Amino acid sequence: MGTTTTEMTLARDASKSPEVPTKREYPGALVVVEGIDGSGKSTQLYLLKRWLEIHGYRIHFTEWNSSPLVKSATRRGKQRRLLTPTTFSLLHAADFADRCERQIMPLLQGGYLVLADRYIYTAFARDGARGCSPHWLRNLYSFAPTPDITFYFRAPLDVAVNRIVAGRPKLKYYEAGMDLGISLDRAESFRIFQERILNNYDAMVESDNFVLMDGTVRVNKLQKLMRQIVGERISLQQFAPKKR
Repeated sequence: MGTTTTEMTLARDASKSPEVPTKREYPGALVVVEGIDGSGKSTQLYLLKRWLEIHGYRIHFTEWNSSPLVKSATRRGKQRRLLTPTTFSLLHAADFADRCERQIMPLLQGGYLVLADRYIYTAFARDGARGCSPHWLRNLYSFAPTPDITFYFRAPLDVAVNRIVAGRPKLKYYEAGMDLGISLDRAESFRIFQERILNNYDAMVESDNFVLMDGTVRVNKLQKLMRQIVGERISLQQFAPKKR
């Protein structure tokens, strides 16, 4: 599988020193959810999204690895099992760069509340678990705007893994971390891979100002807390429908 111009540019830029973030230059706000598979983050963001939509707030939803620009390349690479940790990382970075340029930044500049299901911290946690250099990864994503709130949904490893295994008939090759040669058993490989990712997330809690959320708390109680925090940290009124 050939290397695209976007991937080559991202790889070159990743070797440079990260730029110092400039003062925020947009009226919008960015809310992010992070956590290992099975932590409950996607459910909570969906509930928050529906609540905001019902009240008419200007919002936009985006999720990890969803850009049509690189979707076919990623799919082919996975099907043929051609993806090395670095190639996999660069494809995700190209996906994020495309969404950042076409969706996230224009909508932040247009005064929208952007909700992101996974953000750059997913790359730091997952790609780091695959052996990519943390410094290289930070440089690679240094162009990304800093979230206003990053919710980190943390559930005990066994709880999160059991939720995923119980809900899926078969774990996918890369999802289970089989490319790392950790274990010949997919379920065991998945568990070890998720533990590495969890450890990487835990290491970012303070340095990246995560809002820690207990993924074992009841869904409705957790959602109430999430809405409260969003209301306290972000002026939702600026995203409300304009009165005629």
